[in-house]
Amino acid sequence: MKKLLAMLLGAALYLSGLLSVWASTPDDATALVKKAVALVKQSGKDKAMVAFNDPQGDFVKGDLYVFVVDMNGKTLANGSNAKLIGKNVIDMKDADGKLFIKNFIDIAQSKGSGWSDYQWVDPVTKAIRPKTTYVEKVDDVVIGCGIYK
Repeated sequence: MKKLLAMLLGAALYLSGLLSVWASTPDDATALVKKAVALVKQSGKDKAMVAFNDPQGDFVKGDLYVFVVDMNGKTLANGSNAKLIGKNVIDMKDADGKLFIKNFIDIAQSKGSGWSDYQWVDPVTKAIRPKTTYVEKVDDVVIGCGIYK
């Protein structure tokens, strides 16, 4: 019995180590947004949105994905949830009632770029977890990418 428990504990520690290696960082999210901004500037919004919406493309990496909203909150791209494309999400609230999409837009309009913290459901664990998202304004849209803390 002790041997089985030791093996299970060892396996759990090994897997937790693997998960921590795969966990995305703020630098990962920022780099993906910067790459997305560069594509918009280089290729134009229409071509970039196609790339951002491709779940198998360069703008979806593990648990990271790029999303784009216009200044009114309409979703133009979402590499993780195509059902949101074309929908206005400005009134979307987190678990604490925070209007986090509106906050993304406010940050982009006032500072050009920045981070926003909120609570969101982790798609893997289904638990509400703290999340932070980096957003950047390019032309008349907000490009973002978030990570769970």
